[in-house]
Parts: sequence; structure tokens; C-alpha cells
Amino acid sequence: MDFIIPQYTINQINLCGHLDFLNIVIYSAKKSIFYVGLNMYNWLMKFFSADMAIDLGTANTLIYVKGRGIVLNEPSVVAVSENRLIGRKEILAVGTEAKQMFGRTPGTISAVRPLRDGVIADFEVAEEMIKYFIRKVHHRSPLAAPLIIICVPSCATQVERRAIQEAADAAGARKVYIVEESTAAAIGAGLPVEKPVGSMVLDIGGGTTEVAVMSLGGIVYSNAVRVAGDQMDVDIIEYVRRTKNLLIGENTAEEIKKRIGNAIAPKDKDKELTMKIKGRDLMSGTPREAVVTESQIASALAQTVSKIVNSVRQALELTPPELSADIADFGIAMTGGGSLLRGLDTAIRMATGLPVFLVDNPLACVACGSGKMLSNLDKNKHVLQTMY
Repeated sequence: MDFIIPQYTINQINLCGHLDFLNIVIYSAKKSIFYVGLNMYNWLMKFFSADMAIDLGTANTLIYVKGRGIVLNEPSVVAVSENRLIGRKEILAVGTEAKQMFGRTPGTISAVRPLRDGVIADFEVAEEMIKYFIRKVHHRSPLAAPLIIICVPSCATQVERRAIQEAADAAGARKVYIVEESTAAAIGAGLPVEKPVGSMVLDIGGGTTEVAVMSLGGIVYSNAVRVAGDQMDVDIIEYVRRTKNLLIGENTAEEIKKRIGNAIAPKDKDKELTMKIKGRDLMSGTPREAVVTESQIASALAQTVSKIVNSVRQALELTPPELSADIADFGIAMTGGGSLLRGLDTAIRMATGLPVFLVDNPLACVACGSGKMLSNLDKNKHVLQTMY
């Protein structure tokens, strides 16, 4: 079978070449116009937006604005109403106002936490919460499109990290960077992370506990366990239910933890703290009052405290010897709201034999650390991530 090879004239070949060249020119022009427009948009948005760092925690969300410091600290709680007519959720309240509704809502309204263990559990609600906080910082300006650094636990998977970045993008950010909480905590605590010495930070939040060893601006060892402040609240609820036949809510458990919580049972029983609590009697179903003591709460928290201590011991076992010597000299820095539990530093000190200290303002440490990175993006690009 003979193949017929078409014969093109020189003019036809030149015409095809000119058309291909013209298409390339048009495509390049469109691409250039797009990037010029994008750069102009980003340049304009800088005048209407305040770049920010967000510590998106399971229990609380803190926002650090460049040049202003921490401007927002509210609970990561959203009050949601299920609208069955349109088949979607309606946001009724966010933050402090929503937390006051926790456990007190009617059947059609629920107060939920869109984050669990430091990662997004409800994407739609998390997006609305981030959007609300961004607008609140910008005084509800419709033109706000900030650059955002957002913190994630080191145990978060690639899918979970992408979900957090997509939620921030959908909330109106023009650019989103992700940084691990342990890195931000170490910088916020003022540890010499850029120097050739070992620094250990223990960040205990609401959903996760992170322990990291840093040197020369990078992470040498990092690990996170999904046991932290929220698990302590669950432990207290279960202990009171089991020993007092009394059912209490999350807010009551958190109040118990703050007022009389202790990682170590007091030696002098006569001087230990006590607290009156109210809840529902599991036998009669009626409201009842009971008294819990400091030693009882220490017993309730023993298992969670043991897991936190074991995570520190494991980190020390896997740390290079030279850095271990530095940690023995400088000690372990404790950050995060969970580190405020009385006696926890003593429990870790007794288990490891190392100096342990609580940093100044541990609740805001992660937000301040990510805020410092925001002030010098070029210097910290090696620890910042973007998922796409």
C-alpha cells in the first residue's frame, strides 16, 4: 500500500510557521497580562489588608497582626443552626459568644468545635470561622485579603494540611503559608534556634502535645501525640461520672482543671484545694452538688500526664548526644495552655532530671513566634510550606 505524502509549498510552510509563532506570542501576552494583573491585585490588597499569623488551635484561635501584635484571642467555637428548608448550615455566633452557648443550646442549634486534635474536622464551619476572625481584625472591611501564616501540628497529614490551607484561601487570604507549631513555639519562646546549640520545646495545646528539638534554624527531632488539654477535660468528666455518679459538662470540667487541677497529688491532704461542682445525678436524673479535691483530680489526670512525660522521654532518647548536652544545660521550655497545669513542670523534672521552665505568656507563644516569622518572610522561607 502506497502512502500519499502531502506536498506543501514553501509559502504554505512559512504561513504555518507564522501562525504558530503568532499563537505563542498571543499566549505569552495573555500570561504576562495575567501575572501583571495578579501582582497589581496583590499590591493593592496590601493597602487594605493587614498581614497576619494565625494560631488555629483546637481550643482557642489567636491572631497576630504585623506591627500590632496579638489582636484577637477567642475560643475556636461556632454556634450553628441547621436550616432544613435550604439544606445548609447557618452560622449564628463565633468565638466567645458561641462558647457561652456550649451545652445550653436548643435542639435546632449546636455549638461545635470545627477543629479536633489541631486539624479541621468540619471544613465548611472552619472556613466560616476563619472568615469571621479575618473580618473582625479588619473591622469587617470587604476588601481584606491578607497574607497569612497559619500553624499546624507536626502530626498533621498532607491531606489535613491542604484542608487548612484551602480553608484559609476560601476565607479570603491572598497567600497562605503553613508552619509547624513546634517551630513557631520555639521562636516565640525566645530560644536560640538559629545558633548551633540544641533547644527543646514542649508545646501542650488543646488537641495535641508537641515536643521538638531544634538547632541551626531547623528541626532535629519532632513528634506530636494527640493528647493534651481536651483529653484532660474528658478524664475529669469520666472520673466524676465514675466516682461521684454525677454527669458534668465540658465547661465545668475545664473550670475544675483551671482551679484545682494538679499533675502531682499534694502531700498534705489538709491543705489541698477543693471545689463544689454541680451536675446531673445519674441515678435520679435530678441536679445535684458534689465536692472534688485536688488529689482526686490529680488521680483523674494521671494517665494523660504520664503520656506527656513519656513523649518527652522518647524525644530525649532519640536526640543526638551533643544536643542532649545542650538541653541538659538550657533545660526544656514549656509552652501552650496545657502547660499551665500546676505541677506538670515538676512531674517532667522528676522524670527526666532536667531543668524545666514555663515561658512568659505560654498561651500566646505560638502566635508570637509565627508573627516574628511574618516580619521576616525571606529569612524564614525554609520552614514555611505551601501545599500548592
